[in-house]
Amino acid sequence: MAGVRFEDLSKTFPGRGGSDPVEVIRQLDLTINDGEFLVLVGPSGCGKSTLLRLLAGLDSPTSGEIKIGSRPISDVPPARRNVAMVFQSYALYPHLSVRDNLSFGLRRSQAKSIVQRIQDQAFQATRALPKPLRVRSVREDRIEARVNTIARSLELTELLDRRPKELSGGQKQRVALGRAMARNPEVFLMDEPLSNLDAKLRTSTRQRIVELQRELGTTTVYVTHDQVEAMTMGNRIAVLNQGRLQQLGTPMELYRWPSNIFVAQFIGSPAMSLLPVTVGPNATLILGNKRIQVEGAMVAPLLQREGQNLTAGLRPEHWHLAPATNRNLQAEVSHCERLGNEQILTCRLLDGDQLIQVRGSTEINITAGDAIHLDPDPTGWRLFDADGEAIR
Repeated sequence: MAGVRFEDLSKTFPGRGGSDPVEVIRQLDLTINDGEFLVLVGPSGCGKSTLLRLLAGLDSPTSGEIKIGSRPISDVPPARRNVAMVFQSYALYPHLSVRDNLSFGLRRSQAKSIVQRIQDQAFQATRALPKPLRVRSVREDRIEARVNTIARSLELTELLDRRPKELSGGQKQRVALGRAMARNPEVFLMDEPLSNLDAKLRTSTRQRIVELQRELGTTTVYVTHDQVEAMTMGNRIAVLNQGRLQQLGTPMELYRWPSNIFVAQFIGSPAMSLLPVTVGPNATLILGNKRIQVEGAMVAPLLQREGQNLTAGLRPEHWHLAPATNRNLQAEVSHCERLGNEQILTCRLLDGDQLIQVRGSTEINITAGDAIHLDPDPTGWRLFDADGEAIR
């Protein structure tokens, strides 16, 4: 096993029909620690899948270097990189059984002599016969033992003789995972492997992937659009936008302290509400005709910025329904989403005429059109400058 390092990596694709070249990855520096589970997130077209393809050797970088451990691999053929990739579409061989899909990479991982090929073919031809009639192959014995171990860990033992068309979506995904695991690679690459599964299967398979990665300790790079997957699976999350790394950190670091407005709105569901404010005296925020108190870590930087126009962000759980007072903010509810254990209220603030989202209890009976009052948590504010960068 080994970590992964991208050093000043760039990837540009030529333009089509005389158009300008497309720069997909831009001077990326990123280190993935040995044994780490790193999740790559970002909007469509930000370069997530391209980064996996560069690491797998399916594409070549325009400039920069990729290393696995201390070994540069930019010029190493894909078959010699010792990485395994799990695709969104499973990519199983339809004419092979589950057993043969799991062992496919193992059989092609090393060169074989003519005698070994004959032994292996004879072994496979006599595999279904009683033990005394089978032709022995040391290599095939090792492969079969490995396949049986993987099948047990993924609960595929009863499915080994089935073809992919006889499997459910969740079973196919487990076979794809098993095929990658069987090779015992230095790095796992997973490109949205759960996107074709229903919600219940996604949850159970997500848990299984995390458990397996923890057991194996293999460095894993996982691409997803799903907020829940990103927040619950990774040791760290890397947020990409337009080929540039926006922030790298633990899920809660990104959620609590986003480095810029893009991360603030991309991480979290619902996203952080953003409001245009002016910094008032004594570390207060002025929104419309209201002066809002700020407490905690943001007080010190605000004291140095009186009179400046900033963007203030607050997570949905930091807005609290409150009695009508001069201090609280008036709002009108425009939409309610009841999710069973909570409800998400989309509200329009009368001060500033801004839309925000509020996380509340379903025990409170609120409908669209209701007037409410909100008390923002004074310690929850996050502030961003004119360039959209977080004020630390």
